Amino acid sequence: MAQAPTRVSYPQRSSAMPSFWMLLACLMFAVSGAFVKLSSELGATLSQTVLMRALPSVLLIFVWASLTKRSLAPHSWSSHLGRNIAGGLAMWLSFYAMAHLPLSMAFSLNYTAPLFIAGWMVITGGVNRDPFRLIAILLGFLGVIAVLQPAVEKEQWFASLIGLAAGGCAAAAWLQLRRLGRANEPEWRTVLIFSIFICVSSLIALAVEGWQSLGTLAWLFLMGNGLLGMLGQLAMTKAYGSGSTLLAAVLHYSTIIFASLIGYAVWNDRVGSLALVGIGLIITSGGLSTWRTKKLEKSPRNLA
Repeated sequence: MAQAPTRVSYPQRSSAMPSFWMLLACLMFAVSGAFVKLSSELGATLSQTVLMRALPSVLLIFVWASLTKRSLAPHSWSSHLGRNIAGGLAMWLSFYAMAHLPLSMAFSLNYTAPLFIAGWMVITGGVNRDPFRLIAILLGFLGVIAVLQPAVEKEQWFASLIGLAAGGCAAAAWLQLRRLGRANEPEWRTVLIFSIFICVSSLIALAVEGWQSLGTLAWLFLMGNGLLGMLGQLAMTKAYGSGSTLLAAVLHYSTIIFASLIGYAVWNDRVGSLALVGIGLIITSGGLSTWRTKKLEKSPRNLA
């Protein structure tokens, strides 16, 4: 818009900093995903990985809220319940996919949430056969097929479907987050309640399957996953809160690029040309769907 070209130095800072925070968040998420995979290779169970991902957020946010005397009681427990169930499933499924697939493939499938949202709106008539949504869904569908094409082993196919299911659950969680935002629920409280829910679910799973003894390196990877995941979430919140939501959402897909580079550096994962085209289609469709969502949000009658 008009303000960027007419101001001297401040707009450059205000436009660059949100992009920096978003790219930093994406790098942290990619490294955190690598830690998930590395800890799994060293014997960490899925329950242990999920627990250590959420525990730092619970401890640090709870201490901060207590010291600043903020209320922990939510406005509506029912709104949090739907978000926690959908978001919890998304985390469990995505961590499984990261542990069993190349990072680039796992993140590509996990980041199909905008496609599920677009598909849901088309099915429910919320966009009245919007051509942009239909194009985004078509591109995303072709991208998913291209990404899954190299996964010829049975184990990879199962993990790929799990990763795709994680994207669907993430879409449901995103819709619930919008409702919480409209109810003026503070982001820190939403993250805290979600992290507590994740900890409880992982503790229940650990009570059933038992605790796996781990070495020092595995513990370092688990703690790194939790710490970087929390810092990445804070950086992403900063990016969304201080700049263009659309730009931040599109830059979010750079996680796939970072994950591809890490996968090649650590595991020598080579992304084939067909899978590379698929990743590009998923990023394009996700960006198109996100752009259309933001545009239609300005016209509430077009949304479900």
